[in-house]
Amino acid sequence: MSMLPYDERLGALFSTAAQVFARKGYHATTMRDLSRESGMSLAGMYHYVEGKEDLLFQIQQRCFAGVLVGAEGALAAHTRPDERLRAFVRHHLAFFAAQPAEMKVLSHEADSLTGQRAEEIRRLKRRYADLLEAVVREADGGDPTVGAYALFGMMNWTYTWFRPDGRLSPDGLAEAFAALFLHGVRGDGGARTPPARPR
Repeated sequence: MSMLPYDERLGALFSTAAQVFARKGYHATTMRDLSRESGMSLAGMYHYVEGKEDLLFQIQQRCFAGVLVGAEGALAAHTRPDERLRAFVRHHLAFFAAQPAEMKVLSHEADSLTGQRAEEIRRLKRRYADLLEAVVREADGGDPTVGAYALFGMMNWTYTWFRPDGRLSPDGLAEAFAALFLHGVRGDGGARTPPARPR
């Protein structure tokens, strides 16, 4: 690991730490656990982070900033409200299907940060939620906060059951979720069978 460039070493540390936090839980994990799993010395880790909470913060910051920027780009490619909603859902599911451990950490360790770190993550989460609320407002016309958090509720727990190599691709799942949200279980859009993964 020490032979990798700086950014790759840090990225590898983030990935390993997310997997360990997801498996053991943040509070049950020690820096020695992370050193052992990553192959990086304690001194090497402290070169990059101030400690375990700083590492959790950087993982969350990196994920929320990345998914926010990506969602803004995905939305910019569409003008129709329903297509913008589909684009948001597709991006969200694809982003976290590629990072299931990070998704679990974001879901289960939301309250593990303190002080300024917690406040910065709250601001990033608020920006992301505001973005989806705006998309829901355009597409649905109902209560945008209820709609946005209902949609987050569908999407954010997929790491517990969805398998990217299964019957549905992330795009197929996104289409199913968007149709369910826009048209309901028995609506016109919900009657369509989402595309399966190409064979």
